[in-house]
Amino acid sequence: MNDNRRRDAAAGLSGDLQENVSYIRRLLNEPPDLVVRAIAPRGSSRLCVLLFLTGLTDSATIDEQIIRNLLREERFGAPEEELPPESLLSALRYETLSASSVGRTSLRKDVVEAILQGDTVLLLKGTCEALLVSTENWKERSVEESPTEALVRGPREGFTEKISTNVALVRRGIRDPNLIFEARKVGRRSRKTLMVAYVQGIIHPDLVDELKRRLDSLDIDDAPESGYIEQWIEDSFLSPFPQLLHTERPDKVRAALLQGKAAVLLDGTPFALILPTTFVALIQSPEDYYERWGIGSLIRMLRYLAVFISLFFPALYIALVSFHQGMIPFKLAFSIAASREGVPFPAVIEALLMEGTLELLREAGIRLPKPIGQTIGIVGGLVIGEAAVQAGVVSPIMVIVVAVTAISSFAIPSYSAGIAFRILRFATMLAASMLGLFGIVLTFIMITLHLIRLKSFGVPYSAPFAPVMPRDWRDLIIRAPMTFLTQRPAFMQTKNPNRANKRGRRA
Repeated sequence: MNDNRRRDAAAGLSGDLQENVSYIRRLLNEPPDLVVRAIAPRGSSRLCVLLFLTGLTDSATIDEQIIRNLLREERFGAPEEELPPESLLSALRYETLSASSVGRTSLRKDVVEAILQGDTVLLLKGTCEALLVSTENWKERSVEESPTEALVRGPREGFTEKISTNVALVRRGIRDPNLIFEARKVGRRSRKTLMVAYVQGIIHPDLVDELKRRLDSLDIDDAPESGYIEQWIEDSFLSPFPQLLHTERPDKVRAALLQGKAAVLLDGTPFALILPTTFVALIQSPEDYYERWGIGSLIRMLRYLAVFISLFFPALYIALVSFHQGMIPFKLAFSIAASREGVPFPAVIEALLMEGTLELLREAGIRLPKPIGQTIGIVGGLVIGEAAVQAGVVSPIMVIVVAVTAISSFAIPSYSAGIAFRILRFATMLAASMLGLFGIVLTFIMITLHLIRLKSFGVPYSAPFAPVMPRDWRDLIIRAPMTFLTQRPAFMQTKNPNRANKRGRRA
């Protein structure tokens, strides 16, 4: 039965109006929200039918720009021999209908797809083609600040779930005819619109070809969120690190496009994908460039410190307390020993208990309603930590270590990168509990080797650290003044490496 339905959808429209309407009804499984509106002017045997779904279309647009114009069209009510049906269909498309977009097709599958995305289909008696009138009017969220990537200084706009709005936000900041948007459909059943964005003349052509090749391999029923696309086209699904950067900020996408990167926008989600990405991009924030270079450099160095603390601080505590007590300063060692007096567990069990509890609090805070979630996260952590110390289950110094680690993890701009560091933190803790500082060093070497071997669409993930690209170090740990940032990243191998006039640079 499904094979017959596919063959019916792939077939073309016939000249019989009633047959076309019946086929479309059958392909849509007779939905109750399908409106079939027949229009037959007085004194004429001409007949046309409008088909659309209520809830997805704008009734005012249909009434004013389609039905009213059809009833006023004199040629529509004239005798049939005066104007052939095919010519009349063209006249209706170019002269009568006042909608912003009117397409034409002869395939049933195009008609069905148009109806399901909120367009109105016009079928005319005696023709084998249909007009597809844009009447989409879905309820959408207004443009507002991104809740996941808030900045002190920067634009207060974020993507929405409507892809046309997101495309407009990107275009508004890059008014260049070389900004290319290529549309395609994803999902065998959902048929959602996906946009590939890049700046022609900057991006390397091989990157565009590779992205299209991977998107062509996408074969799933539905892609409800860009995370599906990300997991399908990433280089290594075994790596804990994100190989594509997701963002809700149009300014971040625009900056990436001008660096020679590509972006993927999917209808139904406010999160766009930026590719390729590197480890350094996970630590950077748009605010680094909105502030003066000294402030931006200081904030960026604090983030690198936060990454180190988030990854290694609990492991260092475990290693020093369990194996290398002689490396702890004398007074601090006595203070730690006094705070651990009566604690029944070794340091590693303490750390695992506290870190596990903190992860549960984070997850609970996300799932609960916002007013309650923030209270649970803060008050719950304080109450549980204080109760654990009073009960003698953990030491006060361990509560401090876990709290500093949690605060540091919140300073990482990329949420996916923060999760990766949280996962690797448990690995470093276990290594420290078995081998001390030697285990931490081994874990660091393994993570570094993995980052060096990892690639994102052919670009080394560890660039510009490895391979070494000294020119890109101006925008690495320290952000050089804007007058020195005159070239695009060397690892992107862009066709046009210059993004500013070098003569404008001041020494």
